[in-house]
Amino acid sequence: MFLDFDGTLVDLAPSPEEINVPPELPRLLQELATDFAGALAIFTGRTLANLDRHLGIHLPAAGQHGVQRRLKADEQPQEIPLPSLDGARSRLHELIAAWPRLLVEDKGSTLAVHYRADPGAREQVHALFEEIVAASGNTLEIQEGKYVYELRPAGVDKGVALNAFMQTPPFAGCLPLVVGDDVTDEAAFEAALRAGGSAVKVGEGVTCAPWSIASPYKVRIWLQAMLEAGR
Repeated sequence: MFLDFDGTLVDLAPSPEEINVPPELPRLLQELATDFAGALAIFTGRTLANLDRHLGIHLPAAGQHGVQRRLKADEQPQEIPLPSLDGARSRLHELIAAWPRLLVEDKGSTLAVHYRADPGAREQVHALFEEIVAASGNTLEIQEGKYVYELRPAGVDKGVALNAFMQTPPFAGCLPLVVGDDVTDEAAFEAALRAGGSAVKVGEGVTCAPWSIASPYKVRIWLQAMLEAGR
């Protein structure tokens, strides 16, 4: 099982640091991981350090949409080589000067701009990111999410990360099930379906996932029921 975090396990918030992690969630995830013989991972746009801080536990996980990968709970994350984001950082100073309500999230390996507080800035953010991608020689690409654009290394996404996990025990030989809410999860949905598994879309929106569930609250109820059914 591969679970997205924001918008899937926890409700979205005005900024990434304002999320509310239900107190029962870490226990639920640890018990599910045991029932899945360790074959449960969190796939998130956050860094793994940030994810671990919010959950208070370590699980197999992919961070920054697959740039970081921790294939086992007790190992150090692997990080793929990346093009420099220094030029992008300097360009963002100009953008923030013009649109001060934008939130820049610098994750080190990826760079996100959240425009939830100022939706009118959407086109300007996207246009600047297109310029940065072109200047990088297309070694970077744009990932769109809910009120956010993110710069990440080209050719890296949650689908690529899922394929890497599926080649490694205890995931190898299993059928993957992916649960996610955003366009950033579609690549993982597609990879799971190609592997003979399935996918669940949380909330509304166009998706390739054959199943859907209404909200993070409903996801947690479903996971708890799954846990109890396996006992």
